[in-house]
Amino acid sequence: MAVVTSIQAQSVKELEVQRKQTLQRLETTNKMLNETKHSKRSSLNKLTIIKKNITERKVLIKNISTEIGQLDVEMVQLDQEKDKLETRLQSLKLDYAKLVQEAYINRNLYTKIMFVLSAKSFDQSYRRLRYMQEYSNYRKDQVQEIEKVKAEIVRKNDSLQSHKTTKVQVVQQKETEAQKLTKDEKNEKVLFTDLQKKEKHLRADLKVQQKKANDLNNKIERIIAQEIRRAEAKRQAIQKKHLAEEKARIAEQNRRIAEQNRRIIADNKRIAAENRRADAEQKSNSTTATPSKNRPRPEPKATRQEIKPTIASVSTNSSVSALTSEETLLSGNFERNRGRLPWPTSNGFIRGHFGIQQHPVLTHVTTNNKGIYIQTPSGSNARAVYDGIVTQRFSIPGSNNAVIIQHGNFRTVYANLTQIYVKEGDRVSAKQSIGRIYTDDENDNRTELYFQVWRNRDLQNPENWISR
Repeated sequence: MAVVTSIQAQSVKELEVQRKQTLQRLETTNKMLNETKHSKRSSLNKLTIIKKNITERKVLIKNISTEIGQLDVEMVQLDQEKDKLETRLQSLKLDYAKLVQEAYINRNLYTKIMFVLSAKSFDQSYRRLRYMQEYSNYRKDQVQEIEKVKAEIVRKNDSLQSHKTTKVQVVQQKETEAQKLTKDEKNEKVLFTDLQKKEKHLRADLKVQQKKANDLNNKIERIIAQEIRRAEAKRQAIQKKHLAEEKARIAEQNRRIAEQNRRIIADNKRIAAENRRADAEQKSNSTTATPSKNRPRPEPKATRQEIKPTIASVSTNSSVSALTSEETLLSGNFERNRGRLPWPTSNGFIRGHFGIQQHPVLTHVTTNNKGIYIQTPSGSNARAVYDGIVTQRFSIPGSNNAVIIQHGNFRTVYANLTQIYVKEGDRVSAKQSIGRIYTDDENDNRTELYFQVWRNRDLQNPENWISR
């Protein structure tokens, strides 16, 4: 039972943490909504924030309902455990009353001594003495157990009261959030209807925004392609240098082998000439003098089999990595953290998801996002999602500034920045601020970061890489 209670309590605690996290997200969206109140006109920005508010509030209400249900379950368990403890306490008290009664009857010291001395043997006397000691200790243990159970009952009562108080609070909070949800849904409906009447304006605005996005995406793609080409050229240059060095080493080795072969051939020719002279002398002496022992013939220092030179062939497939060991390590760690990378902003929500998305108002109109748009309160900074090296900082007319950070084979892009805190070549760490996100005063103070993830030349869905 104790194990089950612990698991239930942990579950309630997790629900409470989730409720507080949802409230924090609602606080962020409410802050952004308040930043739009100076403008009385309807806008997509307001509609987006209200929609996010509604989504988060529904999550909060569902979370509260689950928490209330869990509190009810736990209060029933606490009641049951408290009843069991009270029953046990009554049993302990009855047992202890009997012990006290028996102790009172046998309180006379003379009786205890006679009980020990009346034993038939020393061993029996020792057992009787030990029994009396254990009996005394048992009474003390019973007192401690009674106090322990009493304390446990007090704790259960306190926990039960705490749960009841929490339940009252969350029930009230649920009612409050339900009222706010009704108000938000009403505002959303009014705003949506108003925006539908401005279809022409929305289409013109979308066209302008899409052109800016295309210009930015094209430039990012060109820059990344150039970076990869430079890295490839660097790799090929290093490869050519290594090949040239290897060929030079082999040529020098072949030269030394050829020189050695020439010396061997010369020595063999000299030895052959000496042998021929010796043969001629032996023949002439054999006709005029007594035959003597054959003079030993000099042996060649080496045979005519020459040492073969090394063939100077180096495989063209011996690639030299374009990445340093540090960049390779960064690339591997980046990939292993898929789905766990921190957000490029400290708070906010994804306003525009990756890929083809339906327009929030215009029917049969879609946009193809090459990254994600993260909306955040004004004054927010963009931050690196992982350790890396700043390779580019550039600007696009109408789209402000952007930064590219390399993480081995991966690159992350942070666009729509006003101020940039880093320069090319800087090493940055995860969660380090790299620039201030632009706040559009003419569009309800919308503060939005455009974020991309690349693997070499391939675009990735950033939502698959950042934490959920």
